[in-house]
Amino acid sequence: MLSYSTAIKTATVLLIGTWLLSMQKHQTALSIPKQWPEPIYNFKDNPIDPLKIAIGRQLFYDPILSANNSISCESCHSPFTAFAHTDHPLSHGIGDSIGNRNAPAIMNLAWQKSFMWDGAINHLDKLPLAPISHPSEMGSNIETVLVKLNQSHKYRTLFYEAYGDSLINSERLLKSMSQFLLTLVSDNSKYDQVKNDKAVFTDQEARGYQLFKSNCSSCHQEPLFTNSQFENNGLAVSKSLNDLGRYQISQRSEDSFKFKVPTLRNIEYTSPYMHDGRMTSLTEVLKHYTSGIHYSSTLSPNLKNGIVLSSTEKTDIITFLLTLSDPQFIFNPSYQYPKSSSK
Repeated sequence: MLSYSTAIKTATVLLIGTWLLSMQKHQTALSIPKQWPEPIYNFKDNPIDPLKIAIGRQLFYDPILSANNSISCESCHSPFTAFAHTDHPLSHGIGDSIGNRNAPAIMNLAWQKSFMWDGAINHLDKLPLAPISHPSEMGSNIETVLVKLNQSHKYRTLFYEAYGDSLINSERLLKSMSQFLLTLVSDNSKYDQVKNDKAVFTDQEARGYQLFKSNCSSCHQEPLFTNSQFENNGLAVSKSLNDLGRYQISQRSEDSFKFKVPTLRNIEYTSPYMHDGRMTSLTEVLKHYTSGIHYSSTLSPNLKNGIVLSSTEKTDIITFLLTLSDPQFIFNPSYQYPKSSSK
């Protein structure tokens, strides 16, 4: 006859096994759009696997990654706002601490070679280390996280199913998280449907698209709507933050006040805007680019001659930007909190 504790463990294993099978059925694998460039991420070093995706998804939503088990990745990256942080300008972490930058949206990461506003992380597999160790975000460290995970019967079972044994080390942890992050592909906006001959722009959207290509596309290049470079976009320096941007990483004066160009995909959902969340609307953003540029030696060459737009043209551009919204991405159940199945 099984002891009570053995019976509980057996039931837990069966429940987790059922949950894993459910995740395999519903988890979306990585989608690579036909007309997009080749991904930068090296999948040979981390082949996509549904079980590992499921682990990464579970970890993304689990506050176990934080020092006091109160903050998860989702706390700053909600699926319903394109995995951005929209409640306030700057990210919030453990103990109601406040970070020094706005948490950016997360999508199409397989096509990025650097991460964070200043490019402090140069590989997707290392990305979780930054928020885990930041004192104003999760306030922990990878060693502590590994201890907690190895003490968790649930996670030891999940890793056993995915990797063949229950060892949880930093490589497996980080690569599992990358697996989930890699699946967050947004490629079904109206813009994409137009490009695939499945929809047609309205007259106003078409005018906005032409204006966008003339005034914005040098930095926000199609189809990802970012050039993945670091640019000084003419923001006046915040006296309270005094954020030097890319310079803090490179220590090169020519990188002062440069920040990574964000994607404009799903921009409808990701307010507030800019690295410090100082702008709350697209109207405010366009006003900055037409009449608010702060000139300095590192200002992007694309902005040195200014941008001239009428109020009607600004409205047309915003109308086009709304075609970059991808509701299927926002409401994809495979990206949301993983609910265990009892079936």
